[in-house]
Amino acid sequence: MFAAERRQLILEMVRANGAVSLRELARVVQTSEVTVRRDVRALEAEGLLDRRHGGAVLPGGFTRESGFPQKSHLATAEKTAIADLAAGLVEEGEAIVVGAGTTTQELARRLARVPGLTVVTNSLLVAQALAHANRVEVVMTGGTLRGSNYALVGSGAEQSLQGLRVSRAFLSGSGLTAERGLSTSNMLSASVDRALVQAAAEVVVLADHTKLGTDTMFQTVPTDVITRLVTDQPPAHDDRAATELQALADQGVQIAVAGSGDAGDDTAPAGRQPPRRDVALPGPRRSQMPGGGPQLRSTSAVLGEQPQSERARVADLRRR
Repeated sequence: MFAAERRQLILEMVRANGAVSLRELARVVQTSEVTVRRDVRALEAEGLLDRRHGGAVLPGGFTRESGFPQKSHLATAEKTAIADLAAGLVEEGEAIVVGAGTTTQELARRLARVPGLTVVTNSLLVAQALAHANRVEVVMTGGTLRGSNYALVGSGAEQSLQGLRVSRAFLSGSGLTAERGLSTSNMLSASVDRALVQAAAEVVVLADHTKLGTDTMFQTVPTDVITRLVTDQPPAHDDRAATELQALADQGVQIAVAGSGDAGDDTAPAGRQPPRRDVALPGPRRSQMPGGGPQLRSTSAVLGEQPQSERARVADLRRR
């Protein structure tokens, strides 16, 4: 494919989706991310798009919201990894709220296996993913259906959340920055997300690396309200995404990175692996040695610790 053809296809993808990662662009045009980055830089110089952390967006500083068909095909592997990690935060018998989005839909598919769970949601996709989970109770908000993301929005949705209190809220969005927190491109969606946050003791944001550093029109969750961010490992060359993660961590957000070895409640500072946990392997019992830590001692070693003279005396007594 010639450079002009590549750049035209890149431009069409960005116009259709609002925001596209370099990884996805490279996959579609079948070339390296280095080449795609050069193409994006050339298109930015012409004012046709703007570069963002690990991707490209429509020009003007704020991305428009993509429709569900486009979102569902973007960063699918990353969303799966994020959902796997986030599902480990949910405990049996817990009550949570789950917002709308393709990443939260992936999370819902994994929550179907958690017994005694109660999920409050304004997303038809989340409810559909849990519809056949006989051990999970699903509570839908009221509201008006927004077809582009299959979510219930408006005053009906917000009023149905009044007086509700749950342990955690799991939310996604169109962009995440350390300066403004989570944001989205639609005013009605932002308003419902804020109501979901008000109902939860903790807020967990699910966002792949392409959303880091992206700012959109309506703030939903300020940074100081976000308890934890579950994201994927940014590409090695994406220094700006790593910088954004560090800025979020500096503001007190716990960062859990899918694919970096994190699990459950373990969190890692941005850009660093979590501390390694040593797990005792099966083997001989441990016995405490005076003046030192636990040491491994085999059965033969313990039985052979009698002094030589004592063993000789015992053998002589047996002969008698």
